[in-house]
Amino acid sequence: MFSLIYRMVRDRTLAEDLAQEAFIRAFNAIGTYKTSYKFSNWIFKIANNHTIDYLRKRKLDTISIHGSPLARTADEVSQSQLVIVSKDENPQEFVENRELGGQIEKAIGELREEYRTVIQLRHVEGYAYDEIADIMELPLGTVKTYLHRARSELKKRLSHLVS
Repeated sequence: MFSLIYRMVRDRTLAEDLAQEAFIRAFNAIGTYKTSYKFSNWIFKIANNHTIDYLRKRKLDTISIHGSPLARTADEVSQSQLVIVSKDENPQEFVENRELGGQIEKAIGELREEYRTVIQLRHVEGYAYDEIADIMELPLGTVKTYLHRARSELKKRLSHLVS
């Protein structure tokens, strides 16, 4: 749950606060939990909705994996960065992959909120289509449509990177 929230807000402290608030909301709403659903999907839906509500209220812009624009010091920038390192890559590949990752993150961040969420749930968190439908409270067909449209938009936005 923390991972999804962190990817949505890109601020560790804020993500921790939102996760804690989501757990409190889940605890307070435990009476509404239906055992016919997976508990993880139920609590994940609460966290997702809580974070979306927060983002709508704050109207935050998406930010880069290179660090939070709200960071004031070099240490804060360093802590808010997402570094992906492979043992098999050389320094040149590391730089290229970091730039590519930044471009992909930017393209995902420019997607509509619904598209961004389904991409994150499917490709980052690894949820199945039906689980995404449960979490987002959408029909399965809508989830598939959102994924198709999000992928098409990403393909257009990133086409210049393909040789």
